[in-house]
Amino acid sequence: MPETGETPEPQGQVFDAYKGNWVDSDAPEWTRPYLRLSRADRPIGTWLLLLPCWWSITLAAASTGFLWLDLWLFVGTAIGAVLMRGAGCTWNDITDREFDGEVARTRSRPIPSGQVTVRGAMVWLVVQCLVAFAILLTFNWNAIAMGIGSLALVAIYPFAKRFTYWPQVFLGLAFNWGALLLWVAHTGTLGWPAVLLYLSGIAWTIFYDTVYAHQDKEDDALIGVKSTALLFGAQTGRILHRFLLLSVALMTMAVFLALVGNSSGAGLFVALLGVAGFAGHLYWQLSRLDTEDGATCLSLFRSNRDAGLIPVLFFGLAVLG
Repeated sequence: MPETGETPEPQGQVFDAYKGNWVDSDAPEWTRPYLRLSRADRPIGTWLLLLPCWWSITLAAASTGFLWLDLWLFVGTAIGAVLMRGAGCTWNDITDREFDGEVARTRSRPIPSGQVTVRGAMVWLVVQCLVAFAILLTFNWNAIAMGIGSLALVAIYPFAKRFTYWPQVFLGLAFNWGALLLWVAHTGTLGWPAVLLYLSGIAWTIFYDTVYAHQDKEDDALIGVKSTALLFGAQTGRILHRFLLLSVALMTMAVFLALVGNSSGAGLFVALLGVAGFAGHLYWQLSRLDTEDGATCLSLFRSNRDAGLIPVLFFGLAVLG
């Protein structure tokens, strides 16, 4: 029993969820296990899936001109990111249920803790995918085809940690697909700026998910799960600096290809300010990184929402340039 004056933890709360999150405090009780399965109590993953989409929409609009369609792309992509991140997490927890039960940080998740059955999780997975597909059908045909093509990456990712020390690459391939898809949704065709944004996002994903993976490295080593945190070890800071530079360089190239000749000098300058702000935030993270402090790693990982919002803001302002 909690001591007098203490607030008891909500029943079923996941270990690394935000304290006082809306799922544990406000959602109907019968929905909570499924919302936890979708990580609705931990929204940072939705942001990290969504932000490359918004990079692409805003940079495409700055390059080829704003379309009223872009407003729907912004909203539809946000809803789709919630659904597909939830579906991806549900699939991940189904495939990882035995591993999750052996790791301190994950054994409180809905499947290993017994809140949701595997069958119930499969039904919830299908529901989320169907609603997301309905949103995808409002995009052009090329974008629809690209969206369907991403499913293979989503399906493969949970198994990557079993055979490679680079599962973060597979996560990056899946999580940044929206940079390609939304460029196509806006322009109708794929362009090199989108490809460069996609590659920039992959390097960024390796950066932030390596930081995240340092929370679990001891447990991962014991149960045989691989990650870049284990691979990089004490050299993590030095190696992540290289991925930081790679991500920023690729984003800079994307901006130049998209805007030189298609935007005013002011628009190009504003967009590059966004890249500089993104770089500055990643350097700030590196300056505070302590790979032996799990709480610091989690806090820095979550701060990547703000890092990714910086290019969105400045690419959006570049539309006006």
